[in-house]
Amino acid sequence: MTKLVLATRKSPLALAQTELVAAHLRNQLGVETELLKIVTTGDRQTDWSLEKRGGKGLFTGELEAAVTRGEADVAVHSCKDLPGDMTAGLAIGGYLPRADARDVLVLRHGIDAPATLATGSPRRRQQVQRMFPDVAFSEIRGNVDTRLRKIGAQHVADGTILAAAGLKRLGIETWPGVEFAPLDCDQMVPAVGQGAIAVQCRMDDAAKFAVIFDGPTMRAVTMERAFQTALGGGCHTAFGAHVAGDVLHLFHETIGVVTVSLRAEDFSEPATTAARILRDLRLL
Repeated sequence: MTKLVLATRKSPLALAQTELVAAHLRNQLGVETELLKIVTTGDRQTDWSLEKRGGKGLFTGELEAAVTRGEADVAVHSCKDLPGDMTAGLAIGGYLPRADARDVLVLRHGIDAPATLATGSPRRRQQVQRMFPDVAFSEIRGNVDTRLRKIGAQHVADGTILAAAGLKRLGIETWPGVEFAPLDCDQMVPAVGQGAIAVQCRMDDAAKFAVIFDGPTMRAVTMERAFQTALGGGCHTAFGAHVAGDVLHLFHETIGVVTVSLRAEDFSEPATTAARILRDLRLL
């Protein structure tokens, strides 16, 4: 193995994340890397409502197909874009160390309580409405910089919500016309896998990749994804899960935010743990 081909979306954030993975692979395995840049269905259909279309898989399917066909060795994803069910024959090889998993409230300068907020995420809408009960919502699409321009310069809404990890990976600390306010997990539970970069590979290759990636991130995200799989969660579901150490933060549209302590043995059987907790919460 002298060269690895990495399938990636073409967005600035996706390319920044894939370059991080490529550098890690070069450093750990001494290989050359090449990026296979792909336009996904979600990238092409910019007028689609991800909530109505079911956004899970729209940004990953073509990348997964490239790995399955052997055109790429791995696919690099924002983990929160991955559906709960893994495509047959593929596996998660590992994750880079997770970045800040929080959401960030982005408001136009001078706005304290937004009257309008642009987000296509039911999870974000339902949680932010607890902070601002009278806010009205609209959809927003586009890359991070596009969304920031829509708020800061074009005033399509008073605010939006973005992932802290994406802003950091793009080197965005400030933006003209807006202010950033990170939201802790007791205010807004992140999406499953938020802040984590997933490296997906063919199942036969998973073991050799696992040893070079981050164990704590794998431990946490595997647990989060078990809840996602148990609930069948996608972009149309108002649901979030985040594991920090041995604490699970969970949001579901029917019960709100709950916090659950996890035991060490819970992590050895994530699917069993998720089913037990969801039954206790009467969500299954």
